[in-house]
Amino acid sequence: MNIPARAILLLATSALSLASCASMPIENAAPASAELAVSSDLADFFEEYDAASLEMSPETKAYRGIRDEDYGQWNDVSAQADDARQDLRLGYLAQMRAGYDLADFDGQDALSYRLFEATAARSALLDPYREYGYIFDQMNGEQSNIPAFLINTHTVTGVSDAEDYVSRIEGIGPLMDTLIARSAERANNGIMPPDWVYPYVLSDIENLLAAGMDNAVLEDFRSEVDALGITDDERGNLIAGAELGWQQHAIPAYQRLRTEMLRQQARAPTDDGIWRFPQGAEYYDALLSYYTTTDLTADEVHNIGLREVSRIHGEMRGIMEQVGFEGSLQDFFQHTRNADQFYHTSREDYLAEVDTVLAAMDERLPDYFITLPEYELQIKPVEAFREQSAGKAFYQSPAPDGSRPGTYYVNLYNLRDMSRNELEALAYHEASPGHHMQRSIQTGLGDLPPFRRFGGFTAYTEGWGLYSEELGKDMGFYTDPYSDFGRLGMELWRAARLVVDTGLHHKRWSREEAIAYLTQNTPNPDGDIRKAIERYIVYPGQATAYMIGKLKIMELRERARDALGERFDIREFHEVVLINGPVPLDILEEQVDVWIAAELS
Repeated sequence: MNIPARAILLLATSALSLASCASMPIENAAPASAELAVSSDLADFFEEYDAASLEMSPETKAYRGIRDEDYGQWNDVSAQADDARQDLRLGYLAQMRAGYDLADFDGQDALSYRLFEATAARSALLDPYREYGYIFDQMNGEQSNIPAFLINTHTVTGVSDAEDYVSRIEGIGPLMDTLIARSAERANNGIMPPDWVYPYVLSDIENLLAAGMDNAVLEDFRSEVDALGITDDERGNLIAGAELGWQQHAIPAYQRLRTEMLRQQARAPTDDGIWRFPQGAEYYDALLSYYTTTDLTADEVHNIGLREVSRIHGEMRGIMEQVGFEGSLQDFFQHTRNADQFYHTSREDYLAEVDTVLAAMDERLPDYFITLPEYELQIKPVEAFREQSAGKAFYQSPAPDGSRPGTYYVNLYNLRDMSRNELEALAYHEASPGHHMQRSIQTGLGDLPPFRRFGGFTAYTEGWGLYSEELGKDMGFYTDPYSDFGRLGMELWRAARLVVDTGLHHKRWSREEAIAYLTQNTPNPDGDIRKAIERYIVYPGQATAYMIGKLKIMELRERARDALGERFDIREFHEVVLINGPVPLDILEEQVDVWIAAELS
């Protein structure tokens, strides 16, 4: 019986409410607060939770496109605020369990109940290690996140928004001081990044300070104000306020940060992995579970990586034969790594090719998908103030109201780190059918609770991104064998991540050992390799989610194809995977299995 995927979702989520995966226990769950009455309707309950969470995060409101009395504020980043957020989450979890019985629900309500538990359980994994994260590093450091937020998230649609922008500039001082104090305390307790991280952080700081009043934040503010159509006096007053705020608050804050980073740099460790932390092994195990949504051990993840690297090497040798290259696989890596033909010579040419690639993909999407992204996509180079330290490409979701498009950021600081061979696969991963499609669909699921529309599970999200790269081949793209080699190179990259991430943080590899492994086993350029290893060191565990998630999606697709034969419809499969938003991999497997059973009935 051929049942549409949307109908299958109701069958699947109904079955999930009775599935063997029971409610996940959370140790020491906080009691329900007397001030928070349980709603009679589960959807209202989740809306209440979302509203309470938003009140604790002005920045999340801005990401959502909400402009209210908090629009000019930063988040409270104190340890006490972290405790309050944890208490809120556990309090609502306790209320849900006390006020509702999972057995009473089916469909999306049952799935929301289970996902709220899964989200709480996932957060609980890392609660014991809340003071283990790096506040300032080259990947997620607040020294660059603060200006990036102002430039890319704080949108200005009127004078009030501009005044709130000025308020945020003025608030950089106390915000930075809290972050500096917490970073200093962690460093004093031995929680600090390796010594080589500090020059990157200091470079970001110096870039902002050296730019003076022509820095990227003030340039963005002037541009935003110029577009408002206000009087010259109004415009002048706003710009003067922003410049004064930067001079009096932001510059001294960044100078204090520089002083603290220099202090830490003088005592920073030379070992790279988090195994060196107290309970470092337990912390890494928790991170693997958090990111992969599995119970795979570090050794199991490492061995999966070795297996996949070997498989992909075999497919790459097929490309070598296709193009008539004579020599070893490592010789071919050197050829693709160094030959000028594989690199653009201008940013404009790179971006133009991305536009062409994605335009062709957009035409084919209806043949493979039922629900399509409705939000606009923009392609944007990483800003100059952070391009030396930022990753090669990343994506930011759209605002729900459409006031901010989805953004594919591409780092064009060094075009020799951005091979043309990888351009196609990278665009599919970050834009369509990858992150932009998946997150646009997720954001547009207006009937689902906000924690599902705006939350996520890394293995699902990044697994989908990596799956999208291979899907492009199924759709008839990668007609240039070197582009197909680039696709394999990116898949190899994610397989090798399993090896080097566990190597660094479990097997105690040094940064140099990890770099040597990627140099020997991947075709990526030297700068790309070094930046990647440095990312994995400060962002432990996260990089393992990509391949683990992709392998599960591929496994489920082949299971469905084998079971359904001629009745298999790739559009229906993708609908089942995408239309509920992100879920842990075990729940995704349940959803696909229920769909298969319904199709066979």
